[in-house]
Amino acid sequence: MTEQNIQPVFSLDKIYVKDVSLEVPNAPKIFLNREQPNIELNISFNTEQVEDGVFQTVIHAVVNAKIGEQQMFLIEADQAGIFQLRNIPADQMELIQNIECPNMLFPYLRETVTDLTTRAGFLPVILAPINFAFLYQQKQSQLSSANETVN
Repeated sequence: MTEQNIQPVFSLDKIYVKDVSLEVPNAPKIFLNREQPNIELNISFNTEQVEDGVFQTVIHAVVNAKIGEQQMFLIEADQAGIFQLRNIPADQMELIQNIECPNMLFPYLRETVTDLTTRAGFLPVILAPINFAFLYQQKQSQLSSANETVN
């Protein structure tokens, strides 16, 4: 093997919106309501291998805006990316897939959500930054706590 073939490769080859949905079930009356909505955000993500050394990461976001019990809008968006991950040490692979890949995609998800809310006729919703490293650490400590409980 040449030295070039064993160099670690981490690159983002493609960014795309895999799936998107926008619902404004109470239009046009909802536009007459001037109250501030309560906005809930749920985010999850996963990475799966597409072929050898090629992975897809998808961040799934659900943005739910309500005024009281009345639905203002509901957005579901899957922001995806295709990454090349080759010759990465095993201990680094999980960190890259759980921290770096979603970090690279999140600004595009934020832009998608902002654009959709604006196009739907509402003030833009700008998602606050997410610390994927912190989420990963939280998940790891929950897993180790669960393993300690089982043992």
